[in-house]
Amino acid sequence: MRTVTMGEPRVSGAPVWGTPSDSLFRWVAGRLLERADVRIDGDRPWDLRVHHPRAFRRSLLEGSIGLGEGYLDGDWSCEDLEGFAYRLAIARLEEVAEKLPTGAALGAASMLRNRQSRRRATEVARAHYDLGNDFFLAFLGDKKVYSCGYFSDTDDLGQAQENKIDLVCRKLGLRPGEHLLDVGGGWGELARHAAARYGAHVTSINISEEQMRFAREHCRGLDVDVVRCDYRDVRGQFDKIAAVAMFTHVGHKNYRPFMESMHRVLAPGGVLVMDGIWGNVSMTRIDAWMDEYIFPNATLPSGAQTFAAFEGLFVAEDLHNFGPDYVKTLRAWDANLERAWPALRARYDDRVRRIFRYYFLVNAGYFRARTVHNWQIVLTPHGTAQPACRLS
Repeated sequence: MRTVTMGEPRVSGAPVWGTPSDSLFRWVAGRLLERADVRIDGDRPWDLRVHHPRAFRRSLLEGSIGLGEGYLDGDWSCEDLEGFAYRLAIARLEEVAEKLPTGAALGAASMLRNRQSRRRATEVARAHYDLGNDFFLAFLGDKKVYSCGYFSDTDDLGQAQENKIDLVCRKLGLRPGEHLLDVGGGWGELARHAAARYGAHVTSINISEEQMRFAREHCRGLDVDVVRCDYRDVRGQFDKIAAVAMFTHVGHKNYRPFMESMHRVLAPGGVLVMDGIWGNVSMTRIDAWMDEYIFPNATLPSGAQTFAAFEGLFVAEDLHNFGPDYVKTLRAWDANLERAWPALRARYDDRVRRIFRYYFLVNAGYFRARTVHNWQIVLTPHGTAQPACRLS
């Protein structure tokens, strides 16, 4: 993630509008925001409060990076970031940002080269997941799951995360003694649950050193092997496979190789459950600000891209969309981070807090607008009897 020195945000007083071009950029921005029912310096919670005139120039010339960095630098603020992002998503203003130079350049790079090669795959581990276990565990809560919770009959984040990982295990039809491949195993919560509750032998593969260090301790005494391995290099045969919150790191040039790799190591009659984020349209990259500050080289897959990737390899048995639950998950993470911040601030700069607050609440707005979704897809090799996967 980019490191930028943050000055003191201007959160009060009237900004100085120094040049005629500042006024022009303000006028253009105002016209665009009108489409989203957002006012500049309005009095509603989702309205934009502008503290520096460069906010408009940066947003209009640099797109989502300029908008996000303006928030980080205190050029603008908003009482209700989620509501602001929700209205931008409903108005589809991201389509404007995609045509700006930064978005177009990222799109071209994604088309011309494989931004998720073996070498580049480690960049997201170093830049994001290896930031520090104490930081992530502070907001994840009781269950160390960095993906959407399943808020079935509960409002508690910990219970929702346990619901989700148990739902994965039940859709897999896990039985004692079966060998489960946990792809991108994170901090080991799914592996721990599968081994302790279902008696499975779990191989959890990962490329984040910080996550693996925690997962090995978290799963100590259980039938779990935590292994440093890229999904392209996995060998052996597994009765079941779970790929949770990792397909966004695969990249559009690797969707088919990923499916071929999973097909190669899944035993006949086995089950693959994928859980993660999908978008409404086919893209070759994620939002430019997210790429720069949160998940380098990631790509948001579409259903069309995903189904094309497993054509002839797997049968789609079930697709379960519980994307609205991600709104609750992201709100809970934001609240947890705010509560934990006094204990974290000695190690982490306040800019990190602002980065993650922006990440959580802007994405909550997009999930609320149904621009992005959390899917669980159950796949079986061709010729497999249909499993009991229509579960809730």
